[in-house]
Amino acid sequence: MLFRQFVNDDLGCGSYLVGCEAAGVAAVIDPAYAIEIYLDEAERRGVRITCVVETHTHADHLSGHGRLALEHGIRVYISPIAVATYPYEPLVDGAEIVLGNVVLRAIHTPGHRPEHTAIAIIDRTRAEEPWLVLTGDSLFVGEAARPDLAVGAVEGAEGLYGSLRRLLELPDGVEVYPGHVAGSLCGGAGMSSKGSSTIGFERRFNTALGRAGGPIDEFVRHSAAVEAPKPPNLQRIVALNQGPWVGRVPELQALGSSDGVTVLDVRPVTAFAAGHVPGSLNVPLAGSGFGTKAGFVLSPDDPIAIHAGTVGDALAAAERLHAVGFLDLAGILSHPPLPASMTIFTEIDALERALETTDALLIDVRDEHEFAHGSVPGSVNIPYRQLRARAGELLAGRVIVPFCESGARAGIAGSILAAAGLDARPLVEGGVSRWLSQRARASA
Repeated sequence: MLFRQFVNDDLGCGSYLVGCEAAGVAAVIDPAYAIEIYLDEAERRGVRITCVVETHTHADHLSGHGRLALEHGIRVYISPIAVATYPYEPLVDGAEIVLGNVVLRAIHTPGHRPEHTAIAIIDRTRAEEPWLVLTGDSLFVGEAARPDLAVGAVEGAEGLYGSLRRLLELPDGVEVYPGHVAGSLCGGAGMSSKGSSTIGFERRFNTALGRAGGPIDEFVRHSAAVEAPKPPNLQRIVALNQGPWVGRVPELQALGSSDGVTVLDVRPVTAFAAGHVPGSLNVPLAGSGFGTKAGFVLSPDDPIAIHAGTVGDALAAAERLHAVGFLDLAGILSHPPLPASMTIFTEIDALERALETTDALLIDVRDEHEFAHGSVPGSVNIPYRQLRARAGELLAGRVIVPFCESGARAGIAGSILAAAGLDARPLVEGGVSRWLSQRARASA
């Protein structure tokens, strides 16, 4: 059996190439938009990709099924409950896709979405029972899926309860390979960065799965209490993934001017602070979750030009933007003038000294549930993902200090406020926990 897992570190997404090397055939499950990794691996292993299988319609990233279908004539399987508008083969509960000695068996597991389908994998050279299960967005390592992205949270949680109980019927030795790892917005805080587990280990140590073994009311109460924000552009990404197929996007062109575009500066925050195009937004490529963060601060209607330190970084940023549904990029801004700058704080002590002589507004740009669990006295909470829409609420002429937990979101927030003409001076190293700890030591 051929089995290969691919993990997109930026979005925390897992996809798979599964097949039979003896028969020379394989399937891709939940492909990313950048399909070259599957084609290269299939060529290396001497197999032909004959089908794509979608566990569900994704809400956080653009699928590559359209490119595989359009560019390579590969058929797509998905549950008919997904109401896809592209041509597909219906993947109903219990259906099997035979790839030589390997069988993919569909297990309808609603909850995250009504059409969600896990895929049990059988290697008939070993046994007629499943060896692995691709759980998609139903069961994760250490966690279960969130139920509020397609239907009401309670309705989704009720469906997820039955789906997890069905997965619990699998033997303990069956290996679990999920559709996401830590860093994704599709699961809870307990998601592990580990790419696999077993049914037996999750049965013992996965709290969410453990609740599925108990009363439904208790499970629904915990599962439906979702605090994390929804993936940016959720409805738009779902619509793209439902069809028509999305093919390859044109190559990016070099732009000599920033007129009429929204500039996304993907350099480190220190480089952005030293000099940037006026009005540009800064989401560093090197930071974790670049695509998700960019999706929170950009509008799909923005004509986006990428400003990067190198052409390679610009192309990498474009690929990650494509993955979250930004397909119509204006181009790469080449050698622009950098007349604007931004003051940043890299030490809490330096910020504290500045606050002694400055009437600054402290803005905690973490999410609401993080702020509710404790923040710096005197600060107000405006999540960075809301700042572009709410910058008009803030007074010009006053120093504004955005901060978060590590500094990453604060730097993004600083660029948004600076683009709005405000005097933003973000704390880009350290944040709430360290700040409160230093204050506690100082007052002891």
